[in-house]
Amino acid sequence: MKKILILVAVALGIFLVITNPNGAAGSVTNVGNILYDAAQSVSTFVTNLI
Repeated sequence: MKKILILVAVALGIFLVITNPNGAAGSVTNVGNILYDAAQSVSTFVTNLI
């Protein structure tokens, strides 16, 4: 069951990239920005502890 869900998720991802590449690129950029902001916040927190 888990293998089927992974295959469906990958197929959906490929479908979205093929049908709307600009939207997919924007989504990846947004996720990257969220991860960067989270890392920046953790870094600031740790720096303020020291």
